[in-house]
Amino acid sequence: MSPAATLADSDALDAEARRLMAAFTGAGYERIAPAVIQPAGLFLDVIGESLRGRTYVFSDPDGEELCLRPDLTVPTCRWHLERHPGGRAAARYCYSGSAFRYQPVGADSAHPREFHQAGIESFGVADREADDAAVLVLILDALRTSGLDGLQIRIGDLGLFNALINAIAMPERWRRRLKNKFWRSDAFRAELARLKAGPAAHGQGLPSELVLALDPADAETTTARVLDYLDRTGIELIGTRTAEEIAERLTAEAADLQEPPLAPEKAALIERYVAIKAPVHEVADRLTELAHASGVDLAAAVAAYRRRLALIEAAGISMRGAEFSAEFGRNLEYYTGFVFEVIAPALGAKSPVAGGGRYDSLLAEVGALLPVPAVGASIHTERMLAVLPGARP
Repeated sequence: MSPAATLADSDALDAEARRLMAAFTGAGYERIAPAVIQPAGLFLDVIGESLRGRTYVFSDPDGEELCLRPDLTVPTCRWHLERHPGGRAAARYCYSGSAFRYQPVGADSAHPREFHQAGIESFGVADREADDAAVLVLILDALRTSGLDGLQIRIGDLGLFNALINAIAMPERWRRRLKNKFWRSDAFRAELARLKAGPAAHGQGLPSELVLALDPADAETTTARVLDYLDRTGIELIGTRTAEEIAERLTAEAADLQEPPLAPEKAALIERYVAIKAPVHEVADRLTELAHASGVDLAAAVAAYRRRLALIEAAGISMRGAEFSAEFGRNLEYYTGFVFEVIAPALGAKSPVAGGGRYDSLLAEVGALLPVPAVGASIHTERMLAVLPGARP
């Protein structure tokens, strides 16, 4: 690409960023500029497995492990907590800047290693459905103000999935594992199959002498027995897991060996939910029918889904043609509820021009004293430019 073309692209990006920022600040969001260089440990803990291997990590001369920010949500959380240490204050921020991710299939114009995000984050608003709707509406309004039309919307809802798992009787550790692995479909299906198989699928590859000696009800004794076993067998602790973490895992295996398998009807219910893919207006009725047939209570989660959808449409956004996918959770594991992507047909579903969702646990993971209601979204400016009429790709 020639220097003149590069300069023209940069000018186009700057112009679009100014338009987007005007839309966001006009809606009451405060513009901020979080730091590009961030503490790596924090990011690697909260962004999830799919992005850990795509984050550019390095050490400074003092040995501190740092990274180039792979997104701007976590830096905005850190900014908010520096200003409001408890984290509970309501605030709305907007930003425009670069993010950095390794592209495993090769960088191109739709997937550059350094790309631009223009986004918004809303913290501390108690009315979750109203704030979810407001964020989606503002993102769509900003895109249309820039001239982008003919957009498709795809949504999911981690809150519905969590409500389903919470309503099914099973050990709490199984719930945690299913929720943690929901983001990776292969791992999720493997875990569900393992729970259905029962004791025969547990403890494989682990020393039976140790696993059978552990008492799930006595954490202190369990840790001592694990340390004794490691000492007697000459196995050294390697990596980042502590003896307590190893003991916790082995204790879970020991407990699973004593647990009957997940009932087939419960596993089938989870599988039926995960398979739901339908127009957004059909989903609430389908979930109500599924819950009634299975004897589980999803009423509160379904009511929240209906209300959010009604609020979006009351703001003038047609959701006709929008699609719900139960498996859709995006690739950032900090999301906890409503999630969405905005797709331009010319680029397709693998390259959404915008996306976001609710992440009520993230501020606490970053340092807030308690969980804080939070929702946000960002626009991928290069992709938006690639499909704007008359804009440079």
